[in-house]
Amino acid sequence: MKLFKGCEVYAPENKGINDILIAGETIIQIGKNLNLPESVGVEIIDASGLRAIPALIDSHVHIAGAGGEGGPATRTPEMHLSQMLEAGIATVVGCLGTDGMTRNIESVLMKAKALRQEGVSAYMYTGAYQVPTPSILGDVGRDIALIEEVIGTGEIALSDHRSSSPTVTELIRLAAHSRVGGMLGGKSGIVNIHMGDAENPFQPLYDAVNLSELSLKQFLPTHCNRNTHIFEDAKKYGKDSYVDITTSGYKFFPDEEVKPSKAVAELLKSGVPLQHICMSSDGCGSLPLFDGGGRLLRLESGSLISMLEELRDTVLEEGVPLEEAVCTVTSNVADILGFKKKGRIESKKDADLVFLNRDFEIVHMSARGELMVLNGSIVRTGTYEKKRKRTMY
Repeated sequence: MKLFKGCEVYAPENKGINDILIAGETIIQIGKNLNLPESVGVEIIDASGLRAIPALIDSHVHIAGAGGEGGPATRTPEMHLSQMLEAGIATVVGCLGTDGMTRNIESVLMKAKALRQEGVSAYMYTGAYQVPTPSILGDVGRDIALIEEVIGTGEIALSDHRSSSPTVTELIRLAAHSRVGGMLGGKSGIVNIHMGDAENPFQPLYDAVNLSELSLKQFLPTHCNRNTHIFEDAKKYGKDSYVDITTSGYKFFPDEEVKPSKAVAELLKSGVPLQHICMSSDGCGSLPLFDGGGRLLRLESGSLISMLEELRDTVLEEGVPLEEAVCTVTSNVADILGFKKKGRIESKKDADLVFLNRDFEIVHMSARGELMVLNGSIVRTGTYEKKRKRTMY
């Protein structure tokens, strides 16, 4: 057992100063002045002056690497455990991305399994940019229904020169198979959509819903802040369904992208319901810049820690209350993806916790009940990372 004492709990709603007791992988109790007999063998951790939030959930990470738009040397490497921990992320959803031709989904699956062995929670989407999209068992629905780690399909590319330009019929069939696979497997079966730079980017989703029995909430479009015109469209689309803001790109392309923290604030001001808004990192993915003719000008790689940085800026720079901003990287994501034990600090939920100081630096962190960060130092590393403590600040 572990007892975190004296923290201000954002669950994500502000519950005031409390203690948090965890046992195994689960939150057992939240309350004031909790004490247990010494014979119980509880580890007491001082969290006074800190704010406890649910550990972040990143719904879009290229855990096994990605990219390659600039040739073989531009393939990005796979993610390390410490990249999650320094960002306060205890749950990731992996995806393949652009390269469904020379990479395979099985490598994403094995990386998700590896991360689980290293102590965090990891899931994945089956498929890639292309339609027809690759799968493990021959159909995306079978993958979702039968493989534990697979929760949906994606990222499927729309409105992008790298897309395979799926027809509305193909998009409907893909989403329908994902939905039924999700029903059979007890999962969300959501389709993660890569949104490109084309004009009127959401129209294929509207068309698919108008010509079928599907709902817009079958889809999770991401990169909705990649340029100003898609973001303006997202303000309308977000009133009906989910919009995902990518946190990695703005640092590299501030002239093209809308800053994520500003995007969250503007979506809220425009009337988009808070529960429709989430952020993800696009971590370890390639972040290319193309000219009008589709020629590659520049290539960067996404970072997971950008999510925590943009959460901080959403609160400190944009003035969004912490209890609302936290939803975009915790409870909203859990609800959209169907993670029933994630995203909230509540009894019987998973003990995924982050304890922040006032500068949004991570002081303590637990994932599935195990301490990953203690007193500002990473104390758990991946299998092939150096076995040493890493200071967070």
